[in-house]
Amino acid sequence: MKYTKYALIVLFSIVLMSCTADSSKPIDYVAQNEKDIADFVAKNNLNAIRTDSGLYYVINKQGTGAQPTYTSNVTVAYKGYFLNGSVFDQSDGVSFDLHSSIAGWTEGISYFKEGGSGIILVPASLGYGNSDYNGIPGGSVLVFVVELIKVN
Repeated sequence: MKYTKYALIVLFSIVLMSCTADSSKPIDYVAQNEKDIADFVAKNNLNAIRTDSGLYYVINKQGTGAQPTYTSNVTVAYKGYFLNGSVFDQSDGVSFDLHSSIAGWTEGISYFKEGGSGIILVPASLGYGNSDYNGIPGGSVLVFVVELIKVN
């Protein structure tokens, strides 16, 4: 009986430590994000292009003006939402340096020309990663409907 009590304590400690160790590992959302984006693209019948980084984009209107580069300052109108349709941010026009934003924007906006519009699907690895950020849960795929107003 005495050994059983100690065995249970040791077993409980091992289980507790293994749970604690597993919960400290960062979650890899890459495969789940890829599946979720592919499902979203199919469900919404989008003609999306996947880049090597895992970003997806759709050009709805090509635009005729300048095309930004990594170092460009741009003015963009956008609506950002999650795959479930919940909007988390939007603007009728905001200016910023592309290289100072999330990697998904730096890459995604560079596919548009001034006057162009479309959709950017940003996996967590190109967004905010595994960490929660200003109401955006870690691991989230971000969907942006964008219009590149101007390359400044």
